[in-house]
Amino acid sequence: MNRIDQLFDRKKERVLSIYFTAGFPKLEDTVPIMQAIEEGGADIIEVGVPYSDPIADGPTIQDSNMIALNNGMSLKKLFVQLKDMRQFVSLPVVLMGYLNPIIQYGMEEFCQKCQELGIDGLIVPDLPMQQYLDEYKEMFDRYGLRNTFLISPQTSEKRIREIDANSNGFIYMVSAHSITGARTGISEEQIAYFERVKSMGLKNPRLIGFGISDAETFATASDYSNGAIIGSAFIKKIKDSKDLKNDIKSYIQSVIQ
Repeated sequence: MNRIDQLFDRKKERVLSIYFTAGFPKLEDTVPIMQAIEEGGADIIEVGVPYSDPIADGPTIQDSNMIALNNGMSLKKLFVQLKDMRQFVSLPVVLMGYLNPIIQYGMEEFCQKCQELGIDGLIVPDLPMQQYLDEYKEMFDRYGLRNTFLISPQTSEKRIREIDANSNGFIYMVSAHSITGARTGISEEQIAYFERVKSMGLKNPRLIGFGISDAETFATASDYSNGAIIGSAFIKKIKDSKDLKNDIKSYIQSVIQ
């Protein structure tokens, strides 16, 4: 059984997913960061594949992408780093990356490699639903990969239901219609959106991302969904860290307290 499915079978609330960019702050930090995220008490690890034009991401994650690429990170290098990750990491692992580098690598080879390494799911923000259904769904299923789509406050109910019907794993609820980044607090408008989606009775678990940064925003997001995703705030914490392992563990502990 897929680790993402196992997680949501076991845990229905306050699920914490942590996103970081592979090869950041330093090239070889990828697996040590994953270990520290697990030891800190998070539930899912999202590994970002750096890309030169990350359209959905704000300045913090864009900056981490550029640093990682300058450090020499690539999809091939990431797969080398993750070769033995299942000796150190038991949490579900999701790769988040843009379509172009995956197609350049070769979609079938990419899926095969993900299965071989023990990767559980994918988030490809610029993969159109129809292209996924026509070209890749059967392949993702064959290699045991859960595919996650994003929804936003602007996504229509019809579209949300279509995404729910064609998704497995979880749905990534973007909390505001903009690029990623940690914000202060959660607005009434966002809460109305969370409530609207919650009332739809979707079959997939939902995680809220974009603007989640601390115990308060995590708790609010978790009131309206199965949990939340932290990205930009985590990247900021590790950027200048002198003690990655302890800084990561204490940050995660402060969020889930």
